[in-house]
Amino acid sequence: MKNNIQPKTDYLRLYGELKSERATWLPAWKDLCAYLAPTRGFFDGQTPNQGRRLDHKTLLDSDPCLAVEILSAGMMSGLTSPARSWFDLGLAPRELSDAPGVREWLTEVKKRLEDAFAASNVYSTLHMFYQEIAVFGTAAFLLEEDPQKGIRCRPFTIGEYCLGTDSLGRVNRFGREFFLTVPQMREAFGLENLPPSLLVSSAPNRYHKIIHLILPNKDYSRECLDNRRMPYLSVYLTESGHLLRQSGYREFPVIAARWEVKHAADAYGRGPGWKCLGDVKMLQKMQKAKLVALDKNTNPPVMVSANVQGEVNLLPGGITRYNGTTDAAVKPAYQVQADLSSLESAISSVRSTVRAQFFADVFLMLSAQNYSNMTAAEVAERHQEKMLVLGPVLERLKNELLDPLIDRAFALLYRQGFLPPAPESVQGLKMKVEYVSLIARAQKAAGLSSLVQGINYAATLAAANPQIADRVDYNRALEEGLTALGVAPALLKNSEK
Repeated sequence: MKNNIQPKTDYLRLYGELKSERATWLPAWKDLCAYLAPTRGFFDGQTPNQGRRLDHKTLLDSDPCLAVEILSAGMMSGLTSPARSWFDLGLAPRELSDAPGVREWLTEVKKRLEDAFAASNVYSTLHMFYQEIAVFGTAAFLLEEDPQKGIRCRPFTIGEYCLGTDSLGRVNRFGREFFLTVPQMREAFGLENLPPSLLVSSAPNRYHKIIHLILPNKDYSRECLDNRRMPYLSVYLTESGHLLRQSGYREFPVIAARWEVKHAADAYGRGPGWKCLGDVKMLQKMQKAKLVALDKNTNPPVMVSANVQGEVNLLPGGITRYNGTTDAAVKPAYQVQADLSSLESAISSVRSTVRAQFFADVFLMLSAQNYSNMTAAEVAERHQEKMLVLGPVLERLKNELLDPLIDRAFALLYRQGFLPPAPESVQGLKMKVEYVSLIARAQKAAGLSSLVQGINYAATLAAANPQIADRVDYNRALEEGLTALGVAPALLKNSEK
């Protein structure tokens, strides 16, 4: 049988190759963890339920961590808010979406997808996902089926997984290490699949390393329904190579996205955290200098006269006796003249730089109360440069996060019977997803001002030559404008009526 691969010689080798490719990224990730995400990251030598003390000697200023939170919360509310609709479903061409029975089916499918996202841990996973991708430039989670809720996510943190890409730069290989006790392994894989050495272990609650690999299946067969012949192969094995489970997936189940990649072949990305790490380190050093200066100013080092009797009492109201004449018994060793206001101003400047790298001003602007009455076009116009910078990132997130999330969730729910059967007229057609989140609308609205200017320009010329007005398709312009504002053009009456 072709699929009878020797785990110890092949699977462990493949996982070792993924780890080897990841090795050069680890030092940077650990540095980013220390300064920007002290509660994230899982690296070699760590085990579950291991409380790590935060290094407060490194993190003297928490403002960079706050900037990360602002970005992740802004991405959450701006891209995938659980409080408002952020996607619509359709078919290509658009006319098919309005066919009898199809629009009702699409509406019901969208509602059930939204219900499944809300009932599962999708949104809590996405919040962690945005934190990870902001700091490390790479984030991933596993999307699997759940008998009760339809879908469930298994979020990962940096350092606990490895990625590999295909010839087009798309992530198609995944490996990770995790830990289970013997009782947990028995529950997950069945008693009959555990190695005998673990069954006689004298420490059943000790953690054992498990390796999970997901790879393209060389023995994929479209005709065979065996889960070992599916497009993607999934294997679990012990550190020694004992195979615990072998199965498969119809779609690649790992949602992995990169903020940006330096080279098309890179499996991992770089994000805002990479760009501002130097500023963050400088900020912490400046805070330390400020605290030292403040401490010396309020509690300076002193020189004590040789005529002092007994111990020097530096407490408020304390008395120190000495045999002296005119010289002070205790005086500062040197005069501290720290310019704390200038130092504070410099710190504030660096903080602003770090916040700008994490687009904190954009996301705070989108959620600010005083912008609640502004249109999406006005928001986009005020921060058009920032939206342009975010444009490539949002497009990558659409391709690597949002599209795979909806496609995978739809497939899982449909196969389990959580979605209504598709009408015969749409069988085999590709579903089209349109994003209507706050950020998506703001991007579309950025072009609305150009549309309005064009219409006004045509109206100005039409005052001199009325025939020009006949060349403008105002019905089409209205539809384009409503689409940019996030209003469904389907609300318009038929112009022929």
